[in-house]
Amino acid sequence: MDEFASFFESFSVVPDPRVERGKRHILMDVLFIGLATVLSGGETFRDMADFGDIREEWLRRYLKLPHGIPSEDTFQRVFAAIDPKAFAEGMMRWTQAIQDTAGGQVIALDGKTIRRSFDTWSGKSAIHMVSAWCSDLGLALGVELVDSKSNEIPAMLSLLEKLSVKGRTVTIDAMGCQREIAEKIVEKGGNYLLCVKGNQPTLLDDVKGFFEDCGDFAEVEHGYYETLEKGHGRIERRRYWVVEGETRWLEIDKKWKNARTMMMVEAIRTEKGKTSSETRYYISDLPGDTEKLAGVARSHWGIENELHWVLDVIMNEDRSRARKDNAAANLATMRRVAINMAKRVKGKSSIRGTFKKAGWNTSFLERMFAGPELT
Repeated sequence: MDEFASFFESFSVVPDPRVERGKRHILMDVLFIGLATVLSGGETFRDMADFGDIREEWLRRYLKLPHGIPSEDTFQRVFAAIDPKAFAEGMMRWTQAIQDTAGGQVIALDGKTIRRSFDTWSGKSAIHMVSAWCSDLGLALGVELVDSKSNEIPAMLSLLEKLSVKGRTVTIDAMGCQREIAEKIVEKGGNYLLCVKGNQPTLLDDVKGFFEDCGDFAEVEHGYYETLEKGHGRIERRRYWVVEGETRWLEIDKKWKNARTMMMVEAIRTEKGKTSSETRYYISDLPGDTEKLAGVARSHWGIENELHWVLDVIMNEDRSRARKDNAAANLATMRRVAINMAKRVKGKSSIRGTFKKAGWNTSFLERMFAGPELT
């Protein structure tokens, strides 16, 4: 069991929600089989029970299984009862070692709703979660459940409190453009790049108005950078303008902790003969290195392209019908753990291909569990 020590140690923080007299299966056995199932391409509680039956001989090398393989109903009851915050903490313990070992300079925070997790009968709304994504490493660093009676902001603050952001840059889209979030990032030794939109109308008017007044920038000291991407019948041109120090003139720095630079990004996209454009605005406490800021802004979308896309297209998260109590939130956390584990061993394979290999070959599945280091 030494090769799985990191897994068992990380998730030992998860308390068992069951009463003593009702326990027939060891909690860590249930969690291990559940994760091994997801790593092998499984999605449902039925899949977990079937995986256990098929791989029972292999599982007994590492688990006690005093009453055999848990049933589908047992998996459902346990995952519905587990405290999702404690389960997410286990994930963070698991991934923190990876981040500390391998580095990673940009952390993107973004929210995602699990569309079919609502329950009309009980009046339960769909689960919404905020994820932290390390763009450089392609790893999910943590997840926080959004309170159904609140919004993403408290969840982002709670997640930031738990993350190691010192010396790293945190990127957040419009909802996270909040003064208290900027202050929390700086307080913890990080830097920020925040996208400015209509939820901060005064700030947006100031930043947008400034860039509009710049005209052709002939009389304004600024940095400029441009990229051009072509592929799959699409051409996308991005132009970046960065100014440093004007936040003091606009008094933005008095309200936004250490605000130093402003950036305007114009994205022009041509696909199938149709051209569209979008302009975005940002504030940051980073120096005015235009190419670096452009890279940070671009890396934010890794959370959409590399995390959310995998969750929905490869792992069918939006089709999951797990709804009872905490089941949807805990399975969402488990999927993110599985993505991290697959990233460590996938090599040139896709994530889908990596899950297939784990389902076909228990030796490969063992590699996915073994150790926190990136391979």
